Amino acid sequence: MKQRGIKVTKSDKQWREQLSDEEFRVCREQGTEPPFTGKLLHNKKTGVYACTCCGSPLFVSENKYDSGCGWPSFDAPINDNAVHYIKDLSHGMVRTEIRCAACDSHLGHVFDDGPQTTGERYCVNSVSLIFNKSDQ
Repeated sequence: MKQRGIKVTKSDKQWREQLSDEEFRVCREQGTEPPFTGKLLHNKKTGVYACTCCGSPLFVSENKYDSGCGWPSFDAPINDNAVHYIKDLSHGMVRTEIRCAACDSHLGHVFDDGPQTTGERYCVNSVSLIFNKSDQ
């Protein structure tokens, strides 16, 4: 995994060589995978969810919960510096997009309808994440 604070910058050509077509569409072009199709939606293993593009740690399994929305949901990122927030006015809605702070990869959106722990729901595309299982 990448260390915090390191910025990863690549050209579209370099990202296309590294990522699958679907990973590129979602992560670099702000796409969305169809709901209830992501490989990590029902993952209940203990570990860290990292960025598909750069490997930076983003979320931990302890913060994952089943929101019923069709995408992996978390009540908080791994730390305050893991993601950054962008106002998203696309599709006639007002939302807050979340991106990897290290490489600017599109992850999904954050909403204020989460559980009592934080009140936030980080709704993340599975294709934007890689799961690193904990040995414990």
